[in-house]
Amino acid sequence: MIGYVYILRCNDASYYTGSTKNIELRLAQHQQGMGAKHTKKRLPVELVFVEQFERIDEAYAREKQIQGWSRKKKEALIQGDFNQLHKLACCQNDSHFSGFDSAGFDSVGFDSAGFDSAQPPGGRSLGEVENRCLSEVEGKPHNPSEPQTRSLSGVEGEGNE
Repeated sequence: MIGYVYILRCNDASYYTGSTKNIELRLAQHQQGMGAKHTKKRLPVELVFVEQFERIDEAYAREKQIQGWSRKKKEALIQGDFNQLHKLACCQNDSHFSGFDSAGFDSVGFDSAGFDSAQPPGGRSLGEVENRCLSEVEGKPHNPSEPQTRSLSGVEGEGNE
């Protein structure tokens, strides 16, 4: 069954995002004050965006996605400005990686690849880090050219064979 996601502009310039199977009926309900509480208190409303889907569950998923967007991002969607929509999709937080320079230092001079980084230290591959850690635990010197092995039981020679 066909579904729609829609955005209404209310008389206070706020936006309401919803989904429905029948866009004409739902818009009439909003206009008569029988829609959502948000629109009931902000009449009249104007339909500013509609997107059609093959199934109502797809429209509902899109509704929830749009509801999480900023006002600017919703306005870019309404205006069909997909370049702006793409820019606004990028993380705007101060802690985002785009706020750091290529040397790995932020504007204050702290190492951004420090204690909370998901990257292995020193630019080594994850395999190298795992092998080094395994060697240290087993008390063996690390030799990068030697493959690391371990038994399933954790003790050499006691695995099920």
